Amino acid sequence: MKNPFLNFPFLLLLTILIGTELNAQFKVDAQLRTRFELRDGYQKLAVAGSTPAAMVWQRTRISFSYESVLLKLKIAPQDVRLWGDEQLETTTGVFGDSAAFDLFEGFAEVKIGPLGWISVGRQQLVYDSKRLLGDRNWNNNGISYDAALLKLGFSDWKIHAGFSWNTLKEASSDNLYPTTRIKSLNFAWVNRKFSDNLNLSLLHIASGVTETDTANNINFRQTTGLYSDYKKGDFSAWGNAYYQYGKNRKGTSVSALLIDADANYKLGNFTPGLGFGYLSGNSKTGAEQTTDHLFDNLYGNRHRYFGLMDYFRTYSSHTKQGGLVDYFVYLDYKINKSLGIKNIGHYFQLAQTNPTTPSKKNLGYENDLVATYKFNDWGTLEAGYLFYLPTKTLKAIQGVADNKFSQFFYLQLTLTPTLFKQEAESKNL
Repeated sequence: MKNPFLNFPFLLLLTILIGTELNAQFKVDAQLRTRFELRDGYQKLAVAGSTPAAMVWQRTRISFSYESVLLKLKIAPQDVRLWGDEQLETTTGVFGDSAAFDLFEGFAEVKIGPLGWISVGRQQLVYDSKRLLGDRNWNNNGISYDAALLKLGFSDWKIHAGFSWNTLKEASSDNLYPTTRIKSLNFAWVNRKFSDNLNLSLLHIASGVTETDTANNINFRQTTGLYSDYKKGDFSAWGNAYYQYGKNRKGTSVSALLIDADANYKLGNFTPGLGFGYLSGNSKTGAEQTTDHLFDNLYGNRHRYFGLMDYFRTYSSHTKQGGLVDYFVYLDYKINKSLGIKNIGHYFQLAQTNPTTPSKKNLGYENDLVATYKFNDWGTLEAGYLFYLPTKTLKAIQGVADNKFSQFFYLQLTLTPTLFKQEAESKNL
């Protein structure tokens, strides 16, 4: 089997030679993440009589980065696979016949003046609470965008503007694209740090989706909102509110809302906290629906919101368009500087009922217990045990009449060493 990493020595040598320029920094970082999962109700309620599924995921990522006064480069290939997934007729593949090796990041940033940079290529877009633009790091593949990004900064202000245009394959005519994916995602982000305690951001996203798989017409959903975080002494809080308007894929008018808030107070080694999440939904469906009230969180992070069991990822199907309400409380206990334990309790409800959902909104209780041990600057071991106590409403939505106790256990090892680092040389004036 040909190892795709065999081409790296040449790339490494070339980049080191480039990195010998004065006032430039060159780094090689690696990430090896291995996660064991025991699924007995993860992502969907466990069915009575079913056998738990055990599996091991592995992500292997290497990152080459170069930085000078006028130019920044980053190239980060990665391989993602299940242990034992390869078949005899294939060489690589997350599912045996799908390529696991790909380019996670590959972009260049060029200085365009005293105030900013322009970045072009495949890159991560991570902003604020990661609710709408995030890294989706629980996902073994992660997420990155093919985009052009303008970055400006002055005083306590930061202004970013991004643009993307996605094409599935080379063509001589038409701009067709799958309706399940965003054809064009464009955004503007304005951030102001008012003090060491208060930070505020304004975000606007225009996300366009083709009306059908065979149509050129693109309908744009507009999302506008604010994010803020506040810290003073032992108290900290953050919150965001986003409103969506414009058109959904079918061309129906959109009016939807997303609100999240979280507050906690540190008491020695203990940090209790509570929060609230609201994602609006539809009370009408089908021909009676003249306005779409179901909020779409685009490609934003899923796993860190609405419970680690990941029951609510695609809201149109996982809530039957009803939207979601999440009341949660947590206790974070820092045993020492290396070891911590956090327990989060979620109580879920539908935001709305409609003709496709049961009449009762309550969806049940989820408990997430996670322990994290950072044994080195480059090494972390994390273990989680999660369970869910469903209501009849959730059973009906998921189509699981005869369920059993739903639980999920995982053990994850993450290693992120820096393999090589050449510091920039400073000029003697």
